[in-house]
Amino acid sequence: MTAGIWALTVISPWRRTFVLAGFPLSWLTLGFLSVQGPIMSLWWLVPLALLLSLYPAHAWSDAPLFPTPAHALKGLSVVAPLPARAAILDAGCGLGAGLRALAAEYPQACLSGWEWSRPLAWMTRWREPSVRIRRADIWQEDWSGFQMVYLFQRPESMPRALAKAQSELQAGAYLVSLEFQARGLSPSAKLENVPGKPVWVYRAP
Repeated sequence: MTAGIWALTVISPWRRTFVLAGFPLSWLTLGFLSVQGPIMSLWWLVPLALLLSLYPAHAWSDAPLFPTPAHALKGLSVVAPLPARAAILDAGCGLGAGLRALAAEYPQACLSGWEWSRPLAWMTRWREPSVRIRRADIWQEDWSGFQMVYLFQRPESMPRALAKAQSELQAGAYLVSLEFQARGLSPSAKLENVPGKPVWVYRAP
């Protein structure tokens, strides 16, 4: 019990909300299924299958399924200027909230979005028809053709993202991270438009 309470104090508020909501939902679901018989008990597999198709287990160790806040990137084009037709990648674009925020800052840029979840890639392609959306593994694909890579990872995967950026980004290109800092690298700028969601800007030497 003590460990569980401690865990709730250190995770982020949105994750804490999901965790706390899970207890009453699980209790209600199990109580309902227990009176419906063994066949009905298998219905819990349906939402699990839907979750796995939407957010594959392959991506669980990477970015959380959380959209970029609308104004989080405001001012990015000032601290990270790019030419008109610059190639910008949203690595793990989800449903395209980050792409919309990037388009607001760089209206003439060539935007691309990579997303491992096939359903999310389909939906984003439908929502953002002017953006190049691909189902792709951001760790296997090459970042070197982009002048900016934007991502929202977990703290645990940021060292991997930093190593890939240092290995592949061309001189002068930007790595932009929502919320989580790339430890060991000094940012060239930091935006704080949304409380608790800083944007860290790094530039390849």
